[in-house]
Amino acid sequence: MGVTGFRGRVVALAVLIATAVVAVLVVVSHVLLSQVTDADANALAHTRAEAVAANVAVRGGHVVLIEGGNEALDTVSWVYADGRLIDGIVPGSVLDRVDALVGSGQSQTTTVGSHLLYAQPIRLEGHRVMVVVRVDLTPYETSEQRSLTMSLVLGGIAVLLAGVVARLVVGRALRVVHDMAALADEWGDHEPGRRFGLGVPRDEFGELGRTLDRLLDRVDNALADERRLTDEIAHELRTPLTALRGEAQLAQLSGQQVAPESVLTEVDRLNAAITTILGAARTRIDGGTRCDLGAAARQAIAGRSIELAVPADVDVAVATELVVAVLSPLLENGLRHARSRVWVTARVQPQGVVIDVLDDGPGFDPAEVDRVFEAGVTSGDGHGLGLAVVKRLAASAGVAVRAIAGGHGRVEVTFPTPEAIPLPEAIA
Repeated sequence: MGVTGFRGRVVALAVLIATAVVAVLVVVSHVLLSQVTDADANALAHTRAEAVAANVAVRGGHVVLIEGGNEALDTVSWVYADGRLIDGIVPGSVLDRVDALVGSGQSQTTTVGSHLLYAQPIRLEGHRVMVVVRVDLTPYETSEQRSLTMSLVLGGIAVLLAGVVARLVVGRALRVVHDMAALADEWGDHEPGRRFGLGVPRDEFGELGRTLDRLLDRVDNALADERRLTDEIAHELRTPLTALRGEAQLAQLSGQQVAPESVLTEVDRLNAAITTILGAARTRIDGGTRCDLGAAARQAIAGRSIELAVPADVDVAVATELVVAVLSPLLENGLRHARSRVWVTARVQPQGVVIDVLDDGPGFDPAEVDRVFEAGVTSGDGHGLGLAVVKRLAASAGVAVRAIAGGHGRVEVTFPTPEAIPLPEAIA
């Protein structure tokens, strides 16, 4: 999914959240407004009923209104005494409901259409008096509808603004990421030494800058490793070529033919070196490579007086050629420095199969233990690959090689097992 798709998902999420928030606010505000308007209508009904009740009195044994009747109140308030209407004109549309309220003799509220009816009893000695008032709810309903419409309009505007702001903010953030990635890519190709150098990360962009700096460091180290590998391979291939040239020049000066044995020996060394390099390259490409470690170790030992103790049926995730190419120079190095014995052991560990090439020689000086893998070190006759090239080619295939200083010669080689390498489906 590209940048546009990611930005679209973020904007859609922002709009969805804003819509949900606006919907909740509209519903809550409408409910609250309805409660307020209902309370106002009830309060108005109570006020009217109290005003009418204050003018009701008993005179001469009859229930009468103290003040003169108000024509405006006649249509919204009615007074019943002993079940008989003594004041006001009850519209026919609410007559039945008013009679029911009066008959109940209790304080009640009911709604008829768009009107609120409220009945309130009045305590007068010897008489049963009820005051019924009506409140028109139309203004309140109109106010609620207008408020709801306004809330929906403002909510829609808020959702639209949230989408626009989210798009602008995300677009700006992604533009920064895009620019940083473009710069990192350009530096990796042309200026591998350049870095963002943002210091301690203070936000996500700082984290991204630090990650890209580390990535550029790895790219720079990889390029340096490739250059060193090229130099070391050139050095190793130059050795047999120089010998071949020397044989040819010697034959030319003496007028004799070149000895076939020496030429074949040097050609074999050159061919073996090239084969090993190509084999290591193919190993990096083919993730399904595997071989029997014991068989490969015996092939590397062939013709040498070396003890071998490797468990049977142990597979490693590298090609046979690479196992032979890694072990042969180490075995030759051990034979050259051993007093009387060279032996090979193996142990299976979670990270892979560890091969130890040991000899009873003086071993490695702790201060110089890493120098055995420096460029220019050769292994005499054999594959013609120095230990530096062997270690680098091994590392390219996931094989770890290290010398250990411990009183006698010991080199530890860790081969990955097929189970330790995730399949492409697992990675995906």
